[in-house]
Amino acid sequence: MASEETEARFAAFAERVEGTSPRGRWLVMTHDNPDPDALAATAVLALVLRRRFRRRTTVAYGGIIGRAENREMVRSLKLELSHLRYLKRRDYQYFALVDCQPWTGNSQLPRGIVPEVVIDHHPLRKATLEAPFVDVRPEYGATATILAEYLEAAGIQPTRAVATGLIYAIRSETQDFGREAAGPDHAAYDRLLPRVDRRLLAKIQTARLPFSYFQILHRGLEGLLGTGNLVISHLGRVDQPDIVPEIADLLLRMEGKTWSLCTGTFGERLYLSIRTTNQRADAGNLMRRLIRSRGKGGGHGTMAGGFLEIGDPSSEAARAMERGVARRFASALGKNPDKVQPLEIERARPPREVPAEAVAAEPRDREAVNRTPTPER
Repeated sequence: MASEETEARFAAFAERVEGTSPRGRWLVMTHDNPDPDALAATAVLALVLRRRFRRRTTVAYGGIIGRAENREMVRSLKLELSHLRYLKRRDYQYFALVDCQPWTGNSQLPRGIVPEVVIDHHPLRKATLEAPFVDVRPEYGATATILAEYLEAAGIQPTRAVATGLIYAIRSETQDFGREAAGPDHAAYDRLLPRVDRRLLAKIQTARLPFSYFQILHRGLEGLLGTGNLVISHLGRVDQPDIVPEIADLLLRMEGKTWSLCTGTFGERLYLSIRTTNQRADAGNLMRRLIRSRGKGGGHGTMAGGFLEIGDPSSEAARAMERGVARRFASALGKNPDKVQPLEIERARPPREVPAEAVAAEPRDREAVNRTPTPER
């Protein structure tokens, strides 16, 4: 059952939608370079608008869908998406923003357009309150969880594809409930899990990776910087912006590191991603301090993203900006930026010699294993 809060918010949402012209067309938008949470949430909101309210609806995005898992998610679940470059804004009378908020720089909603609906799980921005209907819940681990509750409040049973998309979005956004997950995320997951197509889910999670991914990963690891509990990686030019947060997540798994910063250039922007294991941190605020007025950024307590406008990515000015971000990152966390140094990768130790008597005993051990009865399955 949907919570009383969701029932009340959905009733307000329904009142707003029903107050619009049935002939008006809706454009459901999300942030540029959408991740699984954005992809699943927009798909569900479009489903609710079409099925419950009979509204003509298009889902659109800006940037690219670059990560292999995200592309596989679109293919396997047959998500209907349009790129904003192929759409005419004048063809749409109503706009909805999902997994982002208006005028924060990470979506292509024009400044002059006030969206009818904003649904998100990032911290509430003051400008968002201009929208007639706002449902922003920072306590939720994923926007997909909010939309899963809307689906239930609307009385719509999710198909196997919809359930699979929502499950993957919640798992991805919360890193299998290891990051900023709340009770509603667990509850939605438990309700949806029986309806999942496990074959499609496995196909998405194990999507084939291009060779360029490993090239970028190698470059990022070769140039690691750090001091104390901080690790930093500058990837240089990347073929898709969303590899930057992916590498930031990976770096946070390094022993002894509780903060990671990863950067990469795409087009004329330097993309940044921050991750931390400190549950009391405010990575979003830190990201805004790093970017200042030269770009846009924000995030949650333990994760944040943003970008800086750099012009020519091969220029010395771009490299200087990269170094400056790393120094400000270290200073903001109480470290001496002059001590940010390359991290040397330890060489693997040679294998330990096995005593001759152990080798001689090996055949007998193997025979003993072979004599052990195999349990029936």
